[in-house]
Amino acid sequence: MVRWLLPLGLCVFLLGSIGVHVDAQHAGAFRGSLDDPAIEYSTAPLNNAVADVNRKLQDGAVQFMFDGRSGFLRSALEALQIPIDSQLLVFSRGSLQGKRIGEQNPRALFFNDRVALGWVRGGDVIEVAAHDASAGVVFYTLEQRDPSVASGFSRTSADAAAPPQFTRAFQCLGCHVTGDTLGVPGLLMFSTTRRGPSQFDGVPRHIDQSDPLEQRFGGWFVTGSAGSVRHMGNDVAALDGRSTRELASVDGLFDADGYRALSSDVVAHLVLTHQAGMTNLLTRAGWEARVAEGQADAVAAVMNGVAREVVDHLLFVDEVKLPAPIKGGSGFAERFSARGPRDRKGRSLYELDLNRRLFKYRCSYLIYSPAFDALPSIVREPIYRRMWEVLSAGGKDQRAIIEILRDTKKDLPPYFQNVIR
Repeated sequence: MVRWLLPLGLCVFLLGSIGVHVDAQHAGAFRGSLDDPAIEYSTAPLNNAVADVNRKLQDGAVQFMFDGRSGFLRSALEALQIPIDSQLLVFSRGSLQGKRIGEQNPRALFFNDRVALGWVRGGDVIEVAAHDASAGVVFYTLEQRDPSVASGFSRTSADAAAPPQFTRAFQCLGCHVTGDTLGVPGLLMFSTTRRGPSQFDGVPRHIDQSDPLEQRFGGWFVTGSAGSVRHMGNDVAALDGRSTRELASVDGLFDADGYRALSSDVVAHLVLTHQAGMTNLLTRAGWEARVAEGQADAVAAVMNGVAREVVDHLLFVDEVKLPAPIKGGSGFAERFSARGPRDRKGRSLYELDLNRRLFKYRCSYLIYSPAFDALPSIVREPIYRRMWEVLSAGGKDQRAIIEILRDTKKDLPPYFQNVIR
């Protein structure tokens, strides 16, 4: 299994500045079959970043180099265009390679908008979860074997010369299709208590963006500052007895040979948590709509309910205020905020706030994702209608979001062009 988001939390925001009362909705779960003819999770053609890299590896356009204790890590990150400053370090053992993970050998996670990658020093595989345009989250592994070193069994010259490939990992579904993932192949987020002497690991608790920082990051290293908040991160023996567990870097806490960075940035944690929840919601919305297509009248109420759940997360309806300013240190926040697309005034949905909320403009950047664009019209239209209902009833912040979307989002419904007084 590729339990790549163990454990993590998120923050939460109440859309109090909007002129209408909006309550966050609790998401339901997809109850259909992964083998439904409208889904065909295991057999349908894939459209994701890992599939693209596999094709490039096969035709020689991309080559992977095995680099000491890192293995194929550097090559995989570069091919998948995953930034090093996104690195998060988890010492909780709840994953496929849990026996190798601990405070002295944490698992490193990296991510961008479309894919997340997990690496364990000394591990057998690199683990990858890619957000596919229609299949949802698709899991892969990449074997960590140095092609220049003879193995203990006979290999043909053709085998030895074959380029490495990411292999689809269906065994991950045993953990990654649950109520916590909304019944679709998705991402798991947990905060774990410190393990006791007789425990293999601590007690996990599922976390979403409605949870306060005090309940997050158990089982993780966290670098940067969360202000006055005492979160659950950095609860390791090496820091026992210190007056604070706040870390600028993990330097000196474990042997860093093979790791790509010495950070586990708190801002990256917050962004990834939002992304994980949004990813699951988009997958569920797409699957529900695809199964229901052709029954428009009968499923209108269901689609409206799904749309409300998606929009609540998309517009951060359930995001609690940050109790104090958040500061990273890896460069993640600066790089992420500099991204686009930008409207004619230079504004972007990627811009971070980090004072009382996560984002400056409370609309998810995943509205630009292939998965959002691939949503069937029977659910995409209710999503847009709900967004307009909420945003058009709001104030200055909501008007700014509408203006950004007008300039940057393709296929926006015509009613978003309406003048807002």
